[in-house]
Amino acid sequence: MAKKPSKNNSDKKNTPDAFIENAGVVIDEKITDTLIKNYMPYAVSVIVSRALPEIDGFKPSHRKLLYTMYKQGLLTGKRTKSANVVGETMKLNPHGDGAIYETMVRLSRGNGTLLHPFVDSKGNFGKQYSRDMAYAASRYTEVKLDPICNELFRDIDKDTVDFVPNYDNSTTEPTLLPATFPTVLVNANMGIAVSMASNVCPFNLAEVCETCIALIKNPDHDIISTLKGPDFPGGGFMLYDDEEMKQILATGRGSVKLRSKYNYDKSANCIEITQIPYSTTIEAIIEKIIELVKIGKIREISYIRDETDLNGLKIAIDLKRGTDPEKLMNKLFRLTPLQDSFACNFNILIGGVPKVMGVKEILEQWIEFREVCVKRRLKYELKKMQDKLHLLKGLGKILLDIDKAVKIVRETEEESEVVSNLMIGFGIDDIQAEYVAEIKLRHLNREYILKRIQETDDLENEIAKTEDILSSSKKIRNIIVSELKEVSKKYGKPRNTLFYYKNDIVDVDIEEDIPDYPVNLFFSESGYFKKITPQSLRMSSEHKLKEGDSIKIHKESTNSTDLLFFTDRCQVYKTKASSFDDTKASVLGEYVPASLSFDEADEAAIYMVDTKDYEGYMLFFFENGKAAKVPLKAYETKTNRKKLAKAYSGKSKLVSMLYIKEDVYILMRASSGKAFIFNTDLMAYKTTRDTQGVQVMTLKGKHLLDSAVVADDNMIKELKKYCVKTIPAVGIGGKDIMEYDQLEL
Repeated sequence: MAKKPSKNNSDKKNTPDAFIENAGVVIDEKITDTLIKNYMPYAVSVIVSRALPEIDGFKPSHRKLLYTMYKQGLLTGKRTKSANVVGETMKLNPHGDGAIYETMVRLSRGNGTLLHPFVDSKGNFGKQYSRDMAYAASRYTEVKLDPICNELFRDIDKDTVDFVPNYDNSTTEPTLLPATFPTVLVNANMGIAVSMASNVCPFNLAEVCETCIALIKNPDHDIISTLKGPDFPGGGFMLYDDEEMKQILATGRGSVKLRSKYNYDKSANCIEITQIPYSTTIEAIIEKIIELVKIGKIREISYIRDETDLNGLKIAIDLKRGTDPEKLMNKLFRLTPLQDSFACNFNILIGGVPKVMGVKEILEQWIEFREVCVKRRLKYELKKMQDKLHLLKGLGKILLDIDKAVKIVRETEEESEVVSNLMIGFGIDDIQAEYVAEIKLRHLNREYILKRIQETDDLENEIAKTEDILSSSKKIRNIIVSELKEVSKKYGKPRNTLFYYKNDIVDVDIEEDIPDYPVNLFFSESGYFKKITPQSLRMSSEHKLKEGDSIKIHKESTNSTDLLFFTDRCQVYKTKASSFDDTKASVLGEYVPASLSFDEADEAAIYMVDTKDYEGYMLFFFENGKAAKVPLKAYETKTNRKKLAKAYSGKSKLVSMLYIKEDVYILMRASSGKAFIFNTDLMAYKTTRDTQGVQVMTLKGKHLLDSAVVADDNMIKELKKYCVKTIPAVGIGGKDIMEYDQLEL
């Protein structure tokens, strides 16, 4: 028989929906509140617990992996399968095995990412300098800790660092590793957090230790005198810029230029690249060279191949007959990643707070950290010695009257009372009495007694010595110095990355191989550009344009000419005519703002200048009646800068812009109807690009300058009465000027 439903509402109250407050109700919440509540904890976690290294030189993922290997006995034992280490590490690092194994790969000797690898590896671990050379699965490779890890874990079991529970409280792990040398500067460390990143370049271990020792002895030590510059595991050459290096060492920010190492095999007419910049890969270099060959910028190369094998990196470049290898390499350095930059950003966690520091401050922080480690070790050892001395002193009291001790033990009826009776008989505590009670009968002889008494004396001397060291900061620092000297002697190596200097750089004209031939350049009012050969223009001269657009500038030039595009935001963008493809009049052309990637979406190109020698002047006319005459040389740069800001003044609205190679006559007209003609030789030129110029036309009331155009010979002849010999001028009005208003000038 079915049970009747209860009339009591208590069952209804216990339904799941009854416990969900505001279920199904949409509540408005500010986006800022949502970000603070949901995103900020994640951001903090990434910054503090994942992406940035700490003063010991490690991120949490590195530390957890190395400590797991240490606990597995891999510091002295044989290699084990990488999969075993990965699985064990998951007890500390609750991420996927793939992420843990990738971390191991980057720490390994086989991969070559670190100047001093921490993992001694066997098998295929890929290569740092190759994008496509994949590492083998963890079940195929074997690892153990490299001998240098002895310096990472020295005295870790002597309370030198704090330990915290792992994520499930099943074990503990160190918060930092008590490294005896500044690993934070010796091995490269890169990480991207939320809103910040870290990029620490590696320095030579011997130089870092020497610098640290010098800084301990003299706080005003000049860092650059001992720490010359970064030392990358891949070798190569670094451009030594004294000012840039001082900035990096002082602030922790800056960049260094790295260049590949090569040799030329004359018999095979082949260049062999054997070392490349740390920040690039073999594949990136080869792809870029192939691209340059295809577009015709590099014509001296017949073939390129990757010959990297077990002997190391090698890129072979076969040259065409008659090619100068040194000249070609200097060109490749400028056009390809064979020369690249490494950006430095020494952002390190100090006490859980990210901080960008120079090398000196980093070393000072490390010295403070290491002082704490040494003090904690000495206090640990002191406590052990004091405990042992306490036992020996208790033993000493017993040894003064062994017969009494034996008698107490023999006359004690119950074993549990032996300790308490010894305490009463000799006035010792329970710890001492327990120790005495455990002494074997065979040790109750003269030799044993004398040894224990001597040991007590030695222990007291050692305790006094340790207490003396603990009371002296100088002596603690001396210990750090001795450890640094030991590390430098044992693990120091010559520099991999050598230096080259500015006077070693050979300037090469990269554009010399650009084919030069006659072209017609067209620039429209809407900002479209066309480069057309004379042959193509003869076949079809009718231009395709957007509705309402028209050709503003037409120049006959060559393919190697420089082009300057002035914009409505007082900027000028520079490029070469060769950077545009040849086209036909029947196509729309290339939209300049898109082709040159203008800064702002609505920035427009308003004028074009073509030049090879940067001779002549730019004329700028403003509606307030002022005009500026600026030499085109002011826009010439030694480097290939794409954009120049402050190309002209923006304080008054621009009315007209003209490029002239020599002085010309200009017809100026105002909104008042007045006009005059003057020669530009009356204007003094200004070398500052954004100059406001000089007053050329005097305007009265609210009248503004309307136009400024070049006056040809016919115009000058017909409007002779409008010519002036001095400026500024007011101008005159007349019917003949009104007639010229109807013309397209």
